[in-house]
Amino acid sequence: MPDDLPVDAARPVTSEPRALFWDAYLVLISIVVVAAVLTTQGPALATRLGSAGALAAIVVLHLAIGRRLIRADRASRLLLAVHLVLFATAVTLVPNANWLLFGVIPLVFQMVPLRPAVIGVVVANAALPVSGLILRPDELGMNLVIAAISAAAGIWLGYWITRVVEQSHERQRLIDELESSRAEVARLSREAERARLSAEIHDTLAQGFTSIIALLQATDPDLKDDRIALAVRTARENLAEARSLVAALSPAPLTSGSLPSAVRRQVDRFHEESGVTAGFRVTGDERELPTAVEVVLLRAAQEALTNVRRHAGAREAAVLLAYTAASVRLVVRDDGRGFVPGAADGYGLAGMRSRAEQVRGDVRVVSDPDTGTTVEVEVPA
Repeated sequence: MPDDLPVDAARPVTSEPRALFWDAYLVLISIVVVAAVLTTQGPALATRLGSAGALAAIVVLHLAIGRRLIRADRASRLLLAVHLVLFATAVTLVPNANWLLFGVIPLVFQMVPLRPAVIGVVVANAALPVSGLILRPDELGMNLVIAAISAAAGIWLGYWITRVVEQSHERQRLIDELESSRAEVARLSREAERARLSAEIHDTLAQGFTSIIALLQATDPDLKDDRIALAVRTARENLAEARSLVAALSPAPLTSGSLPSAVRRQVDRFHEESGVTAGFRVTGDERELPTAVEVVLLRAAQEALTNVRRHAGAREAAVLLAYTAASVRLVVRDDGRGFVPGAADGYGLAGMRSRAEQVRGDVRVVSDPDTGTTVEVEVPA
């Protein structure tokens, strides 16, 4: 149908098992109602065949087109209108066709969002009293009562089912977010432990071997004593092992370059993956930092850019790495939709603050719906 529209947030997504159940339900109740229409006493055979044909057309259209749209989470008001016209035709020809309301009302709520579905239910229930007003005015009162009760019950039931399904989907979304957050916390914990071990090896073993080598060479600069030469060679070998461990425990981007080059690669990757314009700038005198500090700044850049890609809807982002005499600052800005700092803090920002605290750093977040978000991480140098 050309009237396919994206699914509305108020329309529950139909899972495959549930969709199969409703398909089978519609076919079964249609068979029963068609049999009742064909065996109805009074209307001519051609009239009964016309009514049964209209009911059968509803099922055929649903199986051929409607079920595919429902499974694809797309709504079609045009197809719904065709269903309602066919149903009204069947009811006009043979009033007993009105029993198919038990199948039409669930179908309406599957096909379109809640608000047009309510209108569709009212229209479907109006078919019998409207046709009766013209063809069978003596039955109008009873038809109006039946239509009112049926419409009220159908709307209430559809609204209730919609809300139940929405709550189910919301619970599933929260469960998925919780599992994702747990995985993120586990990953951050592993990275923090690797960074801590890297810093410990660098500050203890590596520095210790360096001091041993310096002291031995000061004692015998030319290494004429074989025992001292052996000790220096052993210390150098162990120093190389210690540095290898530090490199293995450090983040991969840092093992192949400086912190600015690693952050620049993250910015370039962010641009390639999101299509958002992203700039990177370095100010101050670049210098080597302790591994733990570099890890914190690099991870902060990764986390901030990930948040921009996932949540901000930004058109542009900018990253600044500023070296000063007393500290190093990483600033990530975007022009997307902001949030209320503190109210929307997730595990990402919490992990960023936790890592910064390990190196006596600080994280500041400024966000506004009109101007975007700024995340600033500052660590003492």
